[in-house]
Amino acid sequence: MKFLLDLLLLLPLLIVCCLESFVKLFIPKRRKSVAGEIVLITGAGHGIGRLTAYEFAKLKSKLVLWDINKHGLEETAAKCKGLGAKVYTFVVDCSNREDIYSSAKKVKAEIGDVSILVNNAGVVYTSDLFATQDAQIEKTFEVNILAHFWTTKAFLPAMMKNNHGHVVTVASAAGHISVPFLLAYCSSKFAAVGYHKALTDELAALQITGVKTTCLCPNFVNTGFIKNPSTSLGPALEPEEVVNRLMNGILTEQKMIFIPSSVAFLTTLERILPERFLAVLKRKINIKFDAVIGYKMKAQ
Repeated sequence: MKFLLDLLLLLPLLIVCCLESFVKLFIPKRRKSVAGEIVLITGAGHGIGRLTAYEFAKLKSKLVLWDINKHGLEETAAKCKGLGAKVYTFVVDCSNREDIYSSAKKVKAEIGDVSILVNNAGVVYTSDLFATQDAQIEKTFEVNILAHFWTTKAFLPAMMKNNHGHVVTVASAAGHISVPFLLAYCSSKFAAVGYHKALTDELAALQITGVKTTCLCPNFVNTGFIKNPSTSLGPALEPEEVVNRLMNGILTEQKMIFIPSSVAFLTTLERILPERFLAVLKRKINIKFDAVIGYKMKAQ
């Protein structure tokens, strides 16, 4: 009963906060400068990581690029150097904790303290539970979430000491809404979203006000990892559109970025609507893509 009374006492604050949020919709947010910041991007050899590196290069940041693909990494670095940025590249296997820690040690010794960390590296296997190999499940978690722990443990202490920095988590709409035949991927992205939220709250509890966090949650992105994706929410997103929204979110210190914005609405509906209606709604959304189904083979 006391808790309910406490909630009622918070009602005026809720009204003020809602009005404040509404007013802010019409006020352009100030974009912070990232010139001279040391920005480390994992998975920088292709897709969102590559395009994000280009944008930071245009903003005169110092870039530290990680990827397991040396050729892709060199292509990204060459373009960033052409844009006038100072670039350092490291071939890193983000599924390997020791590789991450040893590379992080080199970065700190040779370049300096990373002030913006973009955890972007990711893998996806489009298959049902039975067709997804054990090693693929392990790698999905090693890259999509465990690597976030290792990179953040390596670079966050300096940010906290300086009370200045930004940790960016590239997650997915699949970290909020489950999708069949992406079981390992969805599970890892749910973990990534939870990691972002818990890290945000932990920094607040420690009164570290200068280290910001941002989480990106897009729908299907046209990067080639998932073949022939389609939904009634619209066509697959182009990487350029996603990165434009991501950069705006980082520069305005937005905590959660949903692309398209309707994903945020769907996550709210999932918490309040009856399960039967949700099942119908998911059929209407009609998510499709090429996937390997092992269940029938398993049953034979």
